Amino acid sequence: MKNRFLSTLPLLLLLVLGFESQAQPKQKPNVLFIVVDDMNTWGLVKDYPVLKVPNLRKLLSQSLYFQNATCAAPKCIPSRASFFSGKYPHNSGVYQNGPNVWGTSDVLTQVEALPELFKRNGYTTWAGGKTFHVPLPGNREAEMWDNPVHHGGYGPWVARAGQWFDTKPWEGPDSDFTDVVTAEQAMAFLGQQQEKPFFMYWGLYRPHNPYTAPKRFYDLYDGVTFPMPPGFAANDLNDVPPMGQALTDGLAPLYRKVPNQEQALQTYLKAYCANYSFADWSVGRVLDALEKSPYAQNTLVIFASDNGFHNGTKNHWTKETLWEQATTIPLLIRLPNGQGVVCPQTVSLIDIYPTLVEYCNLSPPKQQLDGLSMMPVLKNPKARWERPGLTTTRENYSAVRTQQYRYIKYADGSEELYDHQQDPYELKNLAQQISLKPVMVSLAKQVPRQFKKSVPVKGDASDAGGHAAAGEAPAKKKGGKKVGAAEGKKRKAQNQE
Repeated sequence: MKNRFLSTLPLLLLLVLGFESQAQPKQKPNVLFIVVDDMNTWGLVKDYPVLKVPNLRKLLSQSLYFQNATCAAPKCIPSRASFFSGKYPHNSGVYQNGPNVWGTSDVLTQVEALPELFKRNGYTTWAGGKTFHVPLPGNREAEMWDNPVHHGGYGPWVARAGQWFDTKPWEGPDSDFTDVVTAEQAMAFLGQQQEKPFFMYWGLYRPHNPYTAPKRFYDLYDGVTFPMPPGFAANDLNDVPPMGQALTDGLAPLYRKVPNQEQALQTYLKAYCANYSFADWSVGRVLDALEKSPYAQNTLVIFASDNGFHNGTKNHWTKETLWEQATTIPLLIRLPNGQGVVCPQTVSLIDIYPTLVEYCNLSPPKQQLDGLSMMPVLKNPKARWERPGLTTTRENYSAVRTQQYRYIKYADGSEELYDHQQDPYELKNLAQQISLKPVMVSLAKQVPRQFKKSVPVKGDASDAGGHAAAGEAPAKKKGGKKVGAAEGKKRKAQNQE
């Protein structure tokens, strides 16, 4: 056994040294940061075999895959506020979607946002699609990007604007979708000669609803009988405290359109998978353009979703809970000439900001960053990572995720505990087991002691399933005709047409 270990030691050292050399760029590196919307981890963990995502599977084979990565907040605006600012929600006060969180949070008004830091460090900054998901005060966002940002919107809408749970394929041109328009803009940027290193941020709207996608992506799933979501259990909320149960939607948004539960899940699982595949195709186009460009060997690629998605588990379709499906995200980091490695470290989107500061050798921002640099893991995927993942959805609502456990604590002191080694789908709440009390006491120490008061969120616009989408209005209809994102020409604010 000892001789076998000694014989494999050189190979292990070569792998580690290989990662270390890749993680230390010899010149100022470029960054391509891709963020999709409401994407669960099915495409990476093969947890839903009917799903077709060839481009993500290819990227997975080239990347470090952080299988226990979490978002700081399981909702669009607070999640983006956290990774763009480097501040947790309990420190910024941004827990919910709101129309002016970057103007009302005394923390966000003072921080140096990630693209602002890159620009100050001499980078060209480029953005397209869904960025902050809310307008920033004054000209702040316009000044942080070097290109005129096309924000677009969620459309096109099959029936009328605001019909979030439409599940029909789109038979108009692809250019009606913002994701297609901005993908082509990103491809054009990568095809141009850039005089300076660049930071690219590309935000997709899919697979977020409305579940319109080009018809060919619906056709991929014709004749498919969709299995129930992994971890689905009809009585899964029986051991969940009332405050946890109150976060679920009871799948009500689905039943408003399709009263029969089985038929509703078949309808919406097909719609979600079609939009997932649409996002996969869009991502593949941009990654192919990067590979054909002169920047392929000096560009770090980060792929992530802003939050996870339930798809029926815990009797819930959307997000904004503290369970695994809403808080765990797909996170891939591809180094130049990268290799596919699964990393168990409990990293978070909050860690992207400090990682890029170190990787790109940037002068630090003026604010103290809440996250940790992932550079030790980029250099050695087996590096120790002590800090658990932390997700907060409102004041005094938090989840702590270690490699083995998820611990949840609500505002009334009620708790949940799940052992992922035995129960990866969190079906059995162990909070009442006396033998696990020491574990809960230890994990409870990771919950913030103080939560900053929530910023005002009055005036939220309605988003899918009662969620807010402040500052992002859908594509309008003109003269009763269907109108897509490509027809929007004038905007008063981000993503408003």
